[in-house]
Amino acid sequence: QVQLVESGGGSVQAGDSLRLSCVASGWFNSRYTMAWFRQVPGKEREFVAGDAVNIVYLDSVKGRFTISRDNAKNTVYLQMNSLKPEDTAVYYCAAVYGVRSYSPRVADEYDYWGQGTQVTVSS
Repeated sequence: QVQLVESGGGSVQAGDSLRLSCVASGWFNSRYTMAWFRQVPGKEREFVAGDAVNIVYLDSVKGRFTISRDNAKNTVYLQMNSLKPEDTAVYYCAAVYGVRSYSPRVADEYDYWGQGTQVTVSS
């Protein structure tokens, strides 16, 4: 089993920055592919960024968000700059075993999830 715990969410103004963290524990190792998703009420969970061999981002966050990983700390980060009100959501980190060329964009393909952290951006 792998446990994921997110932190770093909060309420900010448009244009501000936040850095989300996801600490992994349990049977976690560097061979897991990690990703960040987000979800707003009434909508499906949306892929935001993935740290497979080829890092990919949701088009609307390209140039503003950066995913990174510190394997020594078993932690994945999502640096979010120039936040917009439409970035408001609960953000989740997810893990799937195996080194992938590209992170899956479908939530069902991930084996482990954190509890989520709320990000609220006001205009």
